[in-house]
Amino acid sequence: MKSKIQENQDGTMRALSNRHVQMIAIGGTIGTGLFLGSGSTISKTGPSVMLIYLVLGVFFFFMMRGIGEMFYSDPSQHTFVSFISRYLGPTVGHFTGWTYWIGLVFVCMAELSATATYVKFWFPQFPAWITELIFLAILGSINLIAARLFGEAEFWFAMIKIVAILALIFTGIFMMVSHSVTPLGHASLGNIFSNFQLFPHGPINFIAAFPMVFFAFMGIEFVSITIGEAKSPQTVIKKAVNETLIRILIFYIGALTIIMGIIPWSSITPNSSPFVQVLKLAGLPAAAAVINFVVLTSAASSLNSCLFSAGRHFYQLATEVPEDSWMRKHFAKISRNGVPAAAIIFSASLVLITPLISLTNGLASVFTIVTGISSDMYIIVYTLAMLAHRKYRQSQDFLPNGFLMPAYKIMSPLTIAFFVIIFGSLFFVPEDIIGAVGAIIWTVVFGGVTYLHQRKLVPNTDQ
Repeated sequence: MKSKIQENQDGTMRALSNRHVQMIAIGGTIGTGLFLGSGSTISKTGPSVMLIYLVLGVFFFFMMRGIGEMFYSDPSQHTFVSFISRYLGPTVGHFTGWTYWIGLVFVCMAELSATATYVKFWFPQFPAWITELIFLAILGSINLIAARLFGEAEFWFAMIKIVAILALIFTGIFMMVSHSVTPLGHASLGNIFSNFQLFPHGPINFIAAFPMVFFAFMGIEFVSITIGEAKSPQTVIKKAVNETLIRILIFYIGALTIIMGIIPWSSITPNSSPFVQVLKLAGLPAAAAVINFVVLTSAASSLNSCLFSAGRHFYQLATEVPEDSWMRKHFAKISRNGVPAAAIIFSASLVLITPLISLTNGLASVFTIVTGISSDMYIIVYTLAMLAHRKYRQSQDFLPNGFLMPAYKIMSPLTIAFFVIIFGSLFFVPEDIIGAVGAIIWTVVFGGVTYLHQRKLVPNTDQ
C-alpha cells in the first residue's frame, strides 16, 4: 500500500521517496566529466589523479555533512541558501541566493547546449536549436507536473550512469584477470605503477588538475535541495550524505583504476573519452555510440536537476522579498501540483536563450566566459555554506544529538581553507583566470550593491 503524500505548509509535497533521493544523490555525484573529461586530467597528472579525486572527495564529503547537519535540524527548507541567510545575515543570503540561482541558469544553459552536441553524433545535420527546444520542453514539463515525476526521471537517468560505470569496471576486471593483451600491452594493475611519478608533468599541472576535478563534482549538493520534498527527510539525508564518499571511491576511483589498468596512463588520449578507449580495446565497436548515449542522458539528468533546483531557489528568493513586491506576488506561489511552477517557468524561460546562442558565434564566446565565471562562483557559495554551518553550531538551533559533522573542530576550518586554496589554484590554469577574476569582480560589485540595498531596507543596520 502506498504511503500518503504529506503536504508541506507552503503547499509543496513530500513526494520523493528514499530510492528517488538516493539515486539523485548518485546522479549528482557522477558528472559528465568522468565520462569525457577524465582523460585530460589523467594526461596531466598520471595515476596521481586518483589522489586528487580522493582529496576532493573527502572535502566534499565534509561539506555535505555540514549542509546535511543543517537540513537535519530543519528539513522544511528547500535550499541550503536559506541557512546562509539565517546564519550569515540577509545581505550575504541575498548575495548568495541570486549568485547561486544565476549560476544554475547558466549551468542549465550549458547542459542544454551539451544535449544538442551529443545528439549531433547521430544526426549531424539536425539543427541544434530544435534539439535544445525539444529537451527543454520535455524536462521542463516533467518539473512542472510533479516532484515525484522529476524523482522518477532522475532515478532512471542515474541508473544509466551506474550501469555504464559498472560495465566498465567489470569489463576491466575481466580483462586483467584473464591477462588480456591489447595493442597497448597487457591489461594489469601494474600499468598504474609502471614508471610512477607524483608529478609526471610538473607540480603546476598537478595543481591545475584540482579545479578540473572540483568542477566534475560540482552539483553534488543538489541532493540536499530535494530534502524539503522528501518523505522521512531526516532519514534519507543521513543515508544520502553518508554514502557520498563511498560513491566517489567506487565510481570515480574504481573507474580510474580500471582505465589506467587497461591503458597505460601515458598512452591515454586526452581529448577522447577514456571509457570509449577502454571499451574499444575490449572489442566493443559501438563504444563511442554507447558512451555518447550515456553522456547524453547525463547531460539531460543535469538539466533536469538544474531546472528543479533553479525553480526552488527562485521561489525561495521570491519569499524573501517584501510582501507587496511584484516578485513575491508572482513567484512565491506553489501550484496545485505542489511545485513552484511560476519560478520554474521563469527560470526555464531564461534557458531559452541557449537556442539563440547556438545560432550566433559571438554570443557563444561571451557565454563561455560567463559560464566560467558562474562556475567559479560555486567555490565561493560552498565556502559561505561552510561558514553558515559554523554559525549554526553557535546558534540556539544547534542539535547536539543531530546529524553531526564528524571531527568538526578540525575539518570545518580545513574544508573552508581548502576551498580558498582551490579558488587560488584557478590562477594556475590559463583558461580559468578570466573566470576567477570575473568571480572576484562579481563578488565585490554585486556584493557591494546587495550591501547598500540591505542598508536601504533596514536603516542603521550593521549587516
